Amino acid sequence: MVRPAGLFGSKPEQAQNHRQVLDGASTSPRTQTIQFLVMAALFAAAPLVVYPGFMMKAMLFALFACAFNLIAGYGKLVSFGHAMFLGTAGYVSGHAAKSWGLTPELAVLAGTAAAALLGLASGWLAIRRSGIYFAMVTLAFAQMIYFVALQAPFTGGEDGLQAIPRGHLFGLIDLSRPANLYGFVLAIFLGGFYLIMRVVGSPFGLVLRGISDHETRAQSLGLETERFKLVAFTLSAALSGLAGATKAITSQIATLVDVHWSMSGEVLLMTFLGGVGTLFGPVVGAFVVVAMQNYLAALGQWVIVLHGTIFVLCVLIFRRGIVGEASLLLRRWSARPAAAAHPAAALTPHRQPAGH
Repeated sequence: MVRPAGLFGSKPEQAQNHRQVLDGASTSPRTQTIQFLVMAALFAAAPLVVYPGFMMKAMLFALFACAFNLIAGYGKLVSFGHAMFLGTAGYVSGHAAKSWGLTPELAVLAGTAAAALLGLASGWLAIRRSGIYFAMVTLAFAQMIYFVALQAPFTGGEDGLQAIPRGHLFGLIDLSRPANLYGFVLAIFLGGFYLIMRVVGSPFGLVLRGISDHETRAQSLGLETERFKLVAFTLSAALSGLAGATKAITSQIATLVDVHWSMSGEVLLMTFLGGVGTLFGPVVGAFVVVAMQNYLAALGQWVIVLHGTIFVLCVLIFRRGIVGEASLLLRRWSARPAAAAHPAAALTPHRQPAGH
């Protein structure tokens, strides 16, 4: 009754809600750059007051959520199998560093490339469907990757790939030192986030929004919509892989948890909780979810129940998420002085000229 069209929505509702969210998140490039620099400064100074391990984990999941938001928020392609990119990249990166002896940057690049290739292959089939059918196809691919990771000899099975060496970045910087490791993760996160920010504001991002609003109209304009969706899906997979590969080097372990379907549910929760279709929403959502996992761990399995309750409330009531609702309230608050200064203009109905 609150949302009869469901999570994916019908075509009219989908386009209307998408415009509402994106209009609230659209800001000038200068404002976005300032916000990005403020976030970078805060994250750089965060280890002075916050445990660095928590910050590194939250930043990597934030990058994962931002990559998911690229297709879910701006492309309206809700994937139920995005964990396959995070987990695959982690296994490939860990194996490259442990068995092949690659340096951390090369191991991360290897994991990212593996996730991008997997995204290209799975996306080529998945984007031929939309809505719940697209989600089910991605979930099927993710389950296949999960069983490959379970049976493959180099993954370690249920024990995972352990004792992954951190090594020396570019052969010079020792990542076993906490300060160097934190700087490495911070640079990865900021670089990935800045790339997403530039993509969203580019002509490609505008075309992606247009396709998600009305794909048939975009096709009538001569746009190859499937090609744009495939590029967006592959880019999202690569950035998810970047987060997964860095996570394996940082935590020195790659396990089945990262490729399990529940991880896809977690990134879905992070994105919708923070604000799907907003630039900074997935970051906020990721930090909230990781904080609940860390500081409410004493509750045991009840944390999962809490996650589910929050997700249901977000979908049914707070559909814009934390950042989306905050932006809406801020716009309403800033519009009140203007309405108070010109009450007559606000109450006078707009009249069309006589010739129209």
